[in-house]
Amino acid sequence: MAVITITKENFDKEVLQADKTVLLDFWASWCGPCKMVSPIIDEIAAENTDSLKVGKVNIDDQPFLADRFSVMSIPTLLVFENGKLKNSTVGAVPKKNILELLHK
Repeated sequence: MAVITITKENFDKEVLQADKTVLLDFWASWCGPCKMVSPIIDEIAAENTDSLKVGKVNIDDQPFLADRFSVMSIPTLLVFENGKLKNSTVGAVPKKNILELLHK
């Protein structure tokens, strides 16, 4: 499954009502560490199409969502399961750590 652009308009449907685990990447185009993490997020999305939905939230376009989840630094990764925030991490982390975050 391709990575989905998450907005305040589709957040409830795509994240809270999702029938699988959701990984959200809060990012911005000017953020160097975000550029390092982005290809890893895309790779995880491609490898886990059956069990995972992956979305990206551009904080410049979606400040409401960034505020809603108190995103102060980017990249911030949030994991949702059954509509509830399950896990999170901040900063550029390796793929191994992101996969561990999904299975905690």
